[in-house]
Amino acid sequence: MYKEDFRNMTEENRNSSSSSSAFPHTDTMSAILITAYSVALAGGVIGSITMSFVLVKMNTLSVTTTAIINLVVVHSLLLFTVPFRLHYYVHKTWVFKMAACKLVSAMVHIHMYLTFLFYVITLVIRWLIFFQWKDKVEFYRKLHAIAASAAVWVFVMVFVVPVLYFEYGRFGPYEDTTCFKFHKELQQESVKALNYTIIAAVACVTSLLLGLQVFILVKVVRKFSTSLWLHQEFWAQLKNFIFICVIIICFLPYHLFRAYYIRHMSDVAPLESYNEVFLSLTALSCLDLLSFVLSGS
Repeated sequence: MYKEDFRNMTEENRNSSSSSSAFPHTDTMSAILITAYSVALAGGVIGSITMSFVLVKMNTLSVTTTAIINLVVVHSLLLFTVPFRLHYYVHKTWVFKMAACKLVSAMVHIHMYLTFLFYVITLVIRWLIFFQWKDKVEFYRKLHAIAASAAVWVFVMVFVVPVLYFEYGRFGPYEDTTCFKFHKELQQESVKALNYTIIAAVACVTSLLLGLQVFILVKVVRKFSTSLWLHQEFWAQLKNFIFICVIIICFLPYHLFRAYYIRHMSDVAPLESYNEVFLSLTALSCLDLLSFVLSGS
């Protein structure tokens, strides 16, 4: 009887270890990922709900407001997928279909680049007003705002989502119990070239945004040097740094590390976990809406 029980326990341990052996992350890495996505989920939900109430009370057709509305939508879509990630990192087994894995995995990238796009649009509009090229930038009809937003989302749904869905898992067999391990695609030269192009573009645009914002701040400081802290324009430009800081803190580290990861992913095993950690930082951009509300911007 005791021998049979011992045999059963041994068999259970062997099965559990084999089922979790494909899980690529250590307990420490799993804890970091769980913490990052939990913070993003909690803060993002609060920020999205709060900002939604703020936007409902606003009666404006500005391009900036439209961009923020789209920001709420894209954050909400990512937050919907976060519980699936948390379930995987906690239980170390993907119990959903591979199709769901592809969509959840693709969503974090779609979210990152759409958020980046809406940030750039918002900053450019604010700078146009600052340089007095435009007194205000508004849509003349709500239908125009809806059409502009719909154009972005149609492009994503028609061109981006299908490409990501069908390309993920195309160049290698993946187990149904594991997820977010599509690194074999990066071995293709075309995929490498695309990634390097995106990395260079994000780095260049971020540097340009930061340089222009610093230039504007210096100009404002020189203009209102005697009573700087009393002028609304100075605080408005400081609030623009919220967007740039989110880009630098959440998006830029992932892209800089990814350049190294693509080059050395076959040499060092833990790089896959490090890449996932840097990717989790991009989800923390969901906290931006909460920071906008708290800062009054």
